[in-house]
Amino acid sequence: MQIKSALRQLYPQPGFVFHEVLPVKRRGKLVALDVAVRPRKSARPICSCCMQKRRAYDTLGVRRFAMVPLWALTVTFVYAMRRVDCWRCGVKVEAVPWATGKSPTTHALAWFLASWAKVLSWKEVAHRFSTSWDTVFRAVEHAVRWGLDHRNLDGVRSIGVDELAWKKGHKYLTLVYQIDNGCRRLLFIARNRTRESFNAFFDMLGEQRSQAIAFVASDMWKAFLSVVCKRCSTALHVLDRFHVAQLLSKAVDTVRREEVRALRSSGRHVVLTKTRWLLLKRPKNLTRKERGRLRELVTINLRAVRAYLLKEQLQHLWTYRSLGGARRFLDGWTRLAMRSRLEPFKKFARTLREHRRELLNWFFARDQFAHGATEGFNNKARVTTRKAYGFRTYSHAEIALYHALGALPEPPWLTHRFV
Repeated sequence: MQIKSALRQLYPQPGFVFHEVLPVKRRGKLVALDVAVRPRKSARPICSCCMQKRRAYDTLGVRRFAMVPLWALTVTFVYAMRRVDCWRCGVKVEAVPWATGKSPTTHALAWFLASWAKVLSWKEVAHRFSTSWDTVFRAVEHAVRWGLDHRNLDGVRSIGVDELAWKKGHKYLTLVYQIDNGCRRLLFIARNRTRESFNAFFDMLGEQRSQAIAFVASDMWKAFLSVVCKRCSTALHVLDRFHVAQLLSKAVDTVRREEVRALRSSGRHVVLTKTRWLLLKRPKNLTRKERGRLRELVTINLRAVRAYLLKEQLQHLWTYRSLGGARRFLDGWTRLAMRSRLEPFKKFARTLREHRRELLNWFFARDQFAHGATEGFNNKARVTTRKAYGFRTYSHAEIALYHALGALPEPPWLTHRFV
């Protein structure tokens, strides 16, 4: 099969034919292929403004469009663009089906690069396919814009909202995910973590879709709490279990660090050296050596040991199947924490009491949506930003996150056929 025949079958261009394939050699070695394209004799050019067939006006110089490489050979479409005499738009350059506007990249190459950019860094994609970083970015941007224009936002029942630090200096992004059991994806990105940022999501979603949301999972950030109460008041607001565990671990670690400083200042032996993860790990994840060290610590009357026992006791909260039992256990545990004389735990107990309703809503929403999806998406978002070693602008970060996490649709013709 000739290359022209393969292109006709895999990448047909209505109104145009692949005239010939010209090999390009350097120092006697084949390095590229130039595919000459010409219009069919009976095909009239299409105006790039109104997209209607018009009379040809004249022919411009030859333009080159980068195509998907074959066998490590650079492939380029070579075509002399025509201008059309449009009675509505004036004299305009014709529209061609394989590229848009002044872009020197074909749609096929753009989707090809965008698909590889999901698994490799943009710099690596540019290096492997002999192109530039900016070309890869424009390809990913093209894929994201097309996907956002064609995605379906109906049927969103559960959302998770969280912030992500993406630059130094406390610069955050507000990320909203769909976390339904059958569909998990990134829905929205906004600058900062303010009420205005979260409100913009509901403005984008629309009033009807916003009222159809049944569950919202978030942390205890006041901006998120107030917006949920105002924009989707019928939804069940659930306090994310991950953030509760995160605050609890911080309380344990604060007690440990305070006690280490107290022991050192008094000149006593510091038995808590290298015990941070020993106290924060779950018992089932401890090694045999760590279990032995933990048994030794438990026999000593330390504040950090009391903090560890309180942490392990709270884990029983998530095993309750009834709301009444969970409520009684939570009330009893917070009273115990307030009497512990451990200030970090007293602060944590006050936080749980303040957000008691959202915390207990977790038992209503059990198994109704993917509870751990929000933090899982955040981990993938951090990997995406680190893979590029940070982004120069907000637009770069937005495009990269939508591309990696948005589960955006693609055109019906499949670009992976050119791989």
